[in-house]
Parts: sequence; structure tokens; C-alpha cells
Amino acid sequence: MTPSRRTGGLSRRHFALALPSALLVSGCAGPHQGTGRPGDPIVLTLLSHYASGESAQALRGPVDEWNALHDRVKVQTKAVEFTDLLTTFMVRQAAGQGADILHPYCLWNGQLVRAGVLRPAPPEHAEEIRRGYGRAAVGSSSVGGTVYGYPTEVQTYALYYNKRLLREAGVEHPPRTWPELEETAYRTAKRDGYGNTLVQGFGLSTYDDSTTVGQTLALLNAAGGAFVAADGRSTAIDSPAGRAVFDLEHRLVTKGASAPGVNVYKAFQSGQVAMVISAGWWTGSLKAQMGEGYRDVGVAPLPVPAADDTRATLSTGFMLGVNAASEHPLEAWEFLRWLNTEKVGVKGAGKGATATRMSTLQVSVGSLTGRADDMRTLLGKGGDPNLRPFLDALGYAVPEPNVPGAQQAKSLLRKNIEALWTGQQSVDEALRTTRRQVDQEVSRSW
Repeated sequence: MTPSRRTGGLSRRHFALALPSALLVSGCAGPHQGTGRPGDPIVLTLLSHYASGESAQALRGPVDEWNALHDRVKVQTKAVEFTDLLTTFMVRQAAGQGADILHPYCLWNGQLVRAGVLRPAPPEHAEEIRRGYGRAAVGSSSVGGTVYGYPTEVQTYALYYNKRLLREAGVEHPPRTWPELEETAYRTAKRDGYGNTLVQGFGLSTYDDSTTVGQTLALLNAAGGAFVAADGRSTAIDSPAGRAVFDLEHRLVTKGASAPGVNVYKAFQSGQVAMVISAGWWTGSLKAQMGEGYRDVGVAPLPVPAADDTRATLSTGFMLGVNAASEHPLEAWEFLRWLNTEKVGVKGAGKGATATRMSTLQVSVGSLTGRADDMRTLLGKGGDPNLRPFLDALGYAVPEPNVPGAQQAKSLLRKNIEALWTGQQSVDEALRTTRRQVDQEVSRSW
């Protein structure tokens, strides 16, 4: 459920070769396309990255329900793997074959809007979105203040920690400030006689964009900083807050508390990482994979630089929007309203408990949405307490910037972070290079 490495768009001439092998039609929702005769149903296509596994299964339920209840408008789902999703959006649009309903990673929204792919939400839908979702979710689904879709999966970042490792190091509670974070990282880190890392005190990882950049941007937000300036035309990372984050990460690596070459997703599960910053989707995976060992996993709000600082963290997400080229936008928006705002009963959550179909879908696969009321209902009092910090963070998280060029800017930031961690660049060089490269990317004409 989490973003990983991503690809850019293909040129129009590559469409014939790339698309047939990438695009999959779900068996859950393949109504007859119709002959064009009067009385045939309208068939909306929904293109997402829910190509397999539990996500594809979860989407099948509400789509089949809609198709059973509606004769005039049917929905057909199509899917590609996440790594092919942005490419497929752009290529199909260029070929005049774009789906009616799109499910993009919100980081791409600025690029998709600039390319004329996304249609602004009608006023009544935009108002429902602003009223029903948290600020970060609305921000992710908006570009330049205009709402373009209904938020679906929303991920906030917090601090995972191993209770046993902290306890063995004499640490009584998870860190609440950066000085406490550093002290705990150094106390829990372990190396053998040859200098090989046995336990990372704080897990920094070069695994993928979302891991490397997500950790850094979460800390940057906690320090009151920003990656992209408010006008969207330059980077703001070369700031006191950005320097503080790069200094912190540099110290953790050089003093041996972090080993960025280690895959934290595997190392944390095996007790080789004491603390790591990640998104809420990981909770379900850890619970399923660790078995009894999951009892050692705790989650705490992201530490802030000083005790009296205001909490902040990173939020990422996806949304469902309507293609600007769709011939049936009214019907598409009505389906999205039904899926994302209409409340239905929730089994096992108490008499009269209700939530939206999308929120129920997301929780069934271990994710969250930006509807805090739904999340409280679905998680319930007896739910996993490790999900609570992510739910609380919906109120103070900062959305990932989604200006045109955001995907490439993120990739450039990752390269410079990794150069800092591996000693190829100093803090000054990493900040300076990031500023120059990202400024060039986000300020260019798209």
C-alpha cells in the first residue's frame, strides 16, 4: 500500500509497446461495454494500482455492490502495478484512451493537473471533501487551492520502536525530543568486535524513495521546515530546519547509530533496529509477519526538536478523481460520492455504527483514510494501540508537496540524502546541491 520507486511518463510513440503488457482488467467488474444502442448502460472505467492481492479483493466488494444496485451506470476496474501507474496515466491520456476515474498518488497531482488530466471537483463535491476530511488529506488532494478528488489511502509518519531493545538499554520511554532520540539511538546501537552493525539505534535506510525521503521530510516538518516553498517554485530545504535535519542524520551515521545500507523493513522485524520512522501502513505488515514478536513493537508520535515545539509530521496519500476527458463526469462524480461519503453499517462496531465504504475498504487492508470519524469507528476501543499515533497525526500532519515536478524533485532529494549518509557530500554540499537541482526542476516550465 505504500509508494516505492516510480517511473516518469513515456513518449507517445512508446504507447503501443508499453500499454498492452502493463494494463490488467479486473475480473470483479467487467460489465458488457454496450453496443451504443439506446438503453445500454454507461460503463465507467476506474484505473488504479490495486492490481493484485488484498487491495484488489477489497475494491471488488464495493464495485460489485454498485453494479448490482445500478442499471444505468456500471463501473469497470482496470489496474496496473504501482511502478507503472503514472506512466499509464500519461500515455493513455496522450493516446485518447484515459480512464474515466483515476486513482493517483497525490504527489503527482500537480503534474497531472498541468497536463490536463484531472478535472476539478464540482463545488458540492469540493465542499463535502473539505468538510469530511482532515486538513492534510484535503491538501494532498488539492492543487493551488482547488480540490481535485476524494482522498482514499492516507498515510502519516510516526516513530516505531522496539520495547525490548529500549528496556535493555535502560530507556524507560520512547524519545519525545531530538536530544532524547539521539541519546536513545547511541545507547541502543550495537557493533561486534570488527565494527559490523548488530543493532541500529536509529534506522536510516536507502531502500526506496518513500523510506529515504519520507523519514527526512517527516523530521523536516517536525522542525517546522518545508521541502518546497509556499509559491511552489523553489525549494525551502536549505534553511535552519533543513540544516538541523541533515546535521542530525549525519551525526547518527558518523557516530555509528545508523547504517543506511541495511534494509530496515527486514532488520526491524528481526530485532536489529531499535527505532525507525515510517508510515502507518507498516503496522499491519509487522503484525502479520512478526507473530508473537509483535508484542515488542511500540509506536510513538514523531519526536520534535525541543519539548515545547508544536507537533508536525509528514502525510502522503492517494485520491480518486475524474479524468478531464471523461464523457460522463456527472456519473463518475456520483459514483465517487457513493463510495467515499455514503455511510453504511459496520459489523462488530456497536449498534448504529457507520462508516464510508472507502474507509472500510482501507481499514480491511491495514490502512487509514483522512476521515477521522470513520477511523475511530472502525478501529474501535479494542483496536491495535499502535495505530492510534497515526490517527492522531491526521490532525497535525503536513501533506507531501505535489507541485509539478514533485516526483523528480523527490528523486533528486533522495540522491543527495544518500550522498550525505555515505560520506560523498558534507551537510553544506548536500543542502547546496539539493537547492540547486530542485530549484531547477520545480521552476521550469511544464
